[in-house]
Amino acid sequence: MKKLKRQTKVIVTIGPATESEQNIERLIKDGVDVCRLNMAHADHEWVRAISSRIRAVGVRLNREPAIMMDVKGPEIRTGYLQNEIKLKKDDLLDIVFEAQPVPPILDDVWQIEVNYDKLPDHINKGDTVLLDNGLIPLLVLMSSPKKIRCQILQDSVLKSRRHVNLPGIETGLPSLTEKDRSDSIVGIECNHDYFALSFTRDADSIDLFRSFLRENGSEAQIIAKLEDQKGVSNIDEIISASDAIMIARGDLGIECPFEELPIIQRRTVGACLASGKPVIVATHLLESMIESPVPTRAEISDVANAVNEGADSLMLSGETTTGKYPFKSLNILNQVASRIESEIVPGLSEELRLFRPKAKMLRSAAMLAMRMKHSAVLVFTRSGDLAAKLGALRPNGAPLFAFTDIDGLHRRLRLIWGIEPFLMNFSENPELTIKNAIQKLKKEDWVESGDQLVTVTNVFAGGKVVESIQLREVE
Repeated sequence: MKKLKRQTKVIVTIGPATESEQNIERLIKDGVDVCRLNMAHADHEWVRAISSRIRAVGVRLNREPAIMMDVKGPEIRTGYLQNEIKLKKDDLLDIVFEAQPVPPILDDVWQIEVNYDKLPDHINKGDTVLLDNGLIPLLVLMSSPKKIRCQILQDSVLKSRRHVNLPGIETGLPSLTEKDRSDSIVGIECNHDYFALSFTRDADSIDLFRSFLRENGSEAQIIAKLEDQKGVSNIDEIISASDAIMIARGDLGIECPFEELPIIQRRTVGACLASGKPVIVATHLLESMIESPVPTRAEISDVANAVNEGADSLMLSGETTTGKYPFKSLNILNQVASRIESEIVPGLSEELRLFRPKAKMLRSAAMLAMRMKHSAVLVFTRSGDLAAKLGALRPNGAPLFAFTDIDGLHRRLRLIWGIEPFLMNFSENPELTIKNAIQKLKKEDWVESGDQLVTVTNVFAGGKVVESIQLREVE
């Protein structure tokens, strides 16, 4: 039986360092499961070209990765600055809502434009405002409709169009902007498999986005990005309403206290396992490798921890968009994930709640496959639910083969821990479907004669269709 490269999945973000056909082919051969397109840095013409390229290479290699469009979401940014400005600790700074002259200063107070004029409605004296991804902390001294006066808390340098974070503060920004809608239409046109919704705050924002996708003819699934305190507070309803969760540690690490971040990650992974929903750990996994050919030891431990906690997928961002070592980054994820998985004591997750009888049978099937040498689990699915539940059980070391006859579902299944998906027509006769699946696995060198396959499937007995667990030996 073919040994899997790893059971934890890998997502890479496509950019200048990886966008060529040759590089996409290399990524897929090296085991990439999902290709992410970040709409904060992409135009529609590029999205169409790259999507077509990924699809063509995947079909040619007989290993189609899923495509995820990561919509930008609502954001607050500072305005354009002709020159960067040096801010001194204890100086005053006004947040204003109109373009400013050069230099942007009035009566010795910096005048910094921000693109959201309703900000004063949400800001009070004593609040903290963070500029440039948390590098520039400001203390609010006074808030009025025309300006928000702040005290600069440390020496810093402000550049043009920097991100603004408001830890613990709710804003009235829409969950889905006009740009998001426009971008998503292109993703629908390109038949993208996943859409990642930035700054997901509650179930309503997911329901709104899902309605938009369905109205425009897309069956794509929604990945809710956990990026602020509101999302953390509503994590249970967000998990329930979404198809997967992304722990986006960049903004989350700014919006929440540093010491809370690993606790949020661990609890979120556990909650997703209990619900049978895929969970992605993202941001800063191998950040130093944007410039360095080797990661830091802390990054290696971070990756190992995510694997140990049971994350479905690990995601690379800058490492594979503009980084100098995109393929080394991918291979290090492969090596670390594979090595850590080999150290995990075989056993099934006790966190997953299973309700339907067929789903409960998966636990027995997975345990049987783990206890036998040269064995795997074989499932057949049209909704993806059985495969998701099987992956959430985390049967470490046992290959999980999921067959579907639904075009597109075979790509979406690539996000789920341990699942190796296949697209194949089903027969009305369950026995023939099983035989065809085993024949396909053997033809593609996944299994060989003497291997054992544990399958959960329908059989005819006494004139009825009943569920069964079967043990099939590959002939």
